[in-house]
Amino acid sequence: MCDTTLAIQPTTDDFEARLVQALNHGGLLLLTSLGYRTGLLEAMAGQPPITSQALAERTGLQERYVREWLGGMVAAEVVETDSATASYWLPDERAALLTDRGEANLAVYAQFMPLLGSVEDDVLRCFREGGGVPYSRYPRFQEVMASDSGQTVLPALFDGILPLAPGLIERLESGIRVLDCACGRGRALLAMAERFPASRFTGYDLSEEAIGWARAQAERAGLTNLNFEVRDLSDFDTTATPGAFELVTTFDGIHDQGQPRRLLKGIHRSLTSDGIYLVQDIHASSHHHLDREHPLGAMLYAVSISHCMTVSLAQGGEGLGTMWGRERALAYLEEAGFRDIQVHQLEHDIQNDYFVCRP
Repeated sequence: MCDTTLAIQPTTDDFEARLVQALNHGGLLLLTSLGYRTGLLEAMAGQPPITSQALAERTGLQERYVREWLGGMVAAEVVETDSATASYWLPDERAALLTDRGEANLAVYAQFMPLLGSVEDDVLRCFREGGGVPYSRYPRFQEVMASDSGQTVLPALFDGILPLAPGLIERLESGIRVLDCACGRGRALLAMAERFPASRFTGYDLSEEAIGWARAQAERAGLTNLNFEVRDLSDFDTTATPGAFELVTTFDGIHDQGQPRRLLKGIHRSLTSDGIYLVQDIHASSHHHLDREHPLGAMLYAVSISHCMTVSLAQGGEGLGTMWGRERALAYLEEAGFRDIQVHQLEHDIQNDYFVCRP
C-alpha cells in the first residue's frame, strides 16, 4: 500500500507557513494604516533616530501608543531600533515606499484592510440573509479612494492615460465637453479642468460627501469650467442627454454600480458620433482559475466582498464585483454599443486595465 503522508506533508507545511505569514502581514497592514493616518511615518521619514517620547511630542500623540506602535514596526522589520539609546528610525529606502517622499506611497493602500474589516458583521449577515451593505456604512471610503486615485490616475493622467486615445490631448486643448461618471471626489476632473481651460467638465456621483468635497476644491481653485452634480446613474440609459459629450471617463467606476449595463448604455448614448469613452477598471479575468497568478487577486476579491459587490447588491443591483474581469468588461461594452475597443495596460499600474472605446 502506498503511504501518501510524506507526499502531502510538505504541501501542508507550506500552506501552514503561508497562513502564519499572512497573519503577521495582516498585523503589519493595520500598523501601517495607523502610521499613515497618525502621521508617524511621515514624521520619521528622513529624520535621525528618535525616542518614543520625542516622537510623541513631535506628532502630538500619546507616548504609550507611539511606543507600542514602534514595537510592532520593529517586529515587522520596518522600523529599526538601537536598544542602547532606546531610539528608533525609519530607513530611507523604506520611507520612500511608505511616505510621500517616493513615487508611490504604499501605506495608502494599507487603509483598505481596517476600513473593510469594520463591516465584517454586516457582510456576514449578507452571507446568511442576502442583500448588501449600503454606502452609508463606509464613511471614509471616498477619502481612501481619492488617495488611491492620487497615485494611480493623477501621476499618469496627462502623460500616460489621455494619450492612449490619439489626438485627445489636442481636442481637450481646443475645447470639448467632458463627463466623468462615478467621479468620487473628482480629483481627475479637477486636474483636467485646470490643465485644459477651454474645455468644459462635469462630474456625476451618488455620494453627497464626495461631491461636496469636489465642489469646495473647485471653488477654492477658481475653476469656472467645472460642475459637479449628485446623481444616481442607475437609469442613465434613459436619462442621459444624447450627444452631450465628446469625452466620457470612468476611473474604477463601473464594477460597483447597481446597474452597470444601464450606465454603459447611457455613456454610449451621451457621446457624440466622434466621441471617446476612456475606462480605467480592475485588471482581472472573468474566470476564477485564471486569477491564481494575479499578484493582488486575494486582496481584490476581499475588497469585492466587503465593498464593491455588496454595495451594488444593497441597491438591488447586479453585484458585478471588483473582479468582473476583462472578458466580461468587453462583452458589456459591446452590448452597450461600442464597436471600436482597445485595451491597454500601463507600466506603473499592475491593478488596472485601460479601455479606449468609440461608438
